[in-house]
Amino acid sequence: MKNLFVIFVTYTQSIEVIDEILPSHREYLKKGYESGKLLASGPQNPRVGGIIIGSFVNKEEAQAFTQKDPFFLKNAASYEVLEFNPILHHQCLKEFLNS
Repeated sequence: MKNLFVIFVTYTQSIEVIDEILPSHREYLKKGYESGKLLASGPQNPRVGGIIIGSFVNKEEAQAFTQKDPFFLKNAASYEVLEFNPILHHQCLKEFLNS
């Protein structure tokens, strides 16, 4: 079974700047979904950043993923990567965790 990563994204620029970068950020995340790496993502509430949940080979790969994000490339966000082992999980995650 794979380990999961929760990536906390914290905006370091104004919401106006974030909104300008948002379409390219979402296109980048879309590639992560297509590759089977990502499970979920979305903005925090209140909108001070976002959260990305996915599965990567290791923490270094997860960090490398963040460094190609348009938010990172435009110095608009910082990232905290946490790894965990999903011992208990809903049945719907079984396929994702075993792929």
